[in-house]
Amino acid sequence: MAGDLVKCDFDSPVATVSINRPEVLNAYNEELLDELYQTLEELFAAEKVAAVILTSKGNRAFSVGGDIDYLENLDSEQAKKLSQKGQSLCELIENSAPVVIAAIDGYALGGGMEITLACDLRLASTRSRFGQPEVKLGIIPAFGGTQRLPRLIGEAEAKELLYTGDIIDAALAYELGLINKVVTPRSLLAETRDLALEITDRSTKAVKLIKTAVNKKYADASKAGYEYESEAFAECFKTEEHRVRIREIKKIINEDN
Repeated sequence: MAGDLVKCDFDSPVATVSINRPEVLNAYNEELLDELYQTLEELFAAEKVAAVILTSKGNRAFSVGGDIDYLENLDSEQAKKLSQKGQSLCELIENSAPVVIAAIDGYALGGGMEITLACDLRLASTRSRFGQPEVKLGIIPAFGGTQRLPRLIGEAEAKELLYTGDIIDAALAYELGLINKVVTPRSLLAETRDLALEITDRSTKAVKLIKTAVNKKYADASKAGYEYESEAFAECFKTEEHRVRIREIKKIINEDN
């Protein structure tokens, strides 16, 4: 099921899936996205799995989004395919029969944050940080963030975060309604599992129907938005601006190190 980049533990009825690239703050590449998709697809089809906790290894980041070396070298067509791959992953999570709860410790940025937006619920440690900083790289969110973030926190607040690329702390994320609960880093996984078990103790059929009913309101209306998001993301890679901005960011990172 899982491999080197994604780890999976199952303690019935809850499966815990962990992104496993802590050495690069759990930044994604295509291989990780493919492995995560395959792992979740198999879990969602398993009758014994009633809930999935999505988390990460290490304590510095859930995921800081795309590996910047990887993003720097994409062309427009590759960028569009990446966006569609990320959107498919998030759609898989959002439409799954089991409840999916994100347990976030550290940074959840860019595509990393977008993956958490597709989950049903989000618990975060006090040291967590959230943001869609793509605009600082001359690109846009590509995994459905332009559609899901306004739905969660309202259009005005979402636009501010998307336009500025600002990173916010867990307290403000909770105040905005981005996350359901803030807990200590030590208790994050335990409290997430407790919530998962509380939900799975209810009628599984009823919970699934509630999830489907809630999502149905947005599914059809969002389709055009997702398609445009992929096209717009690809458009960002038709000029050199994103490469210039990424190199500037990499220079700052290297100077800090």
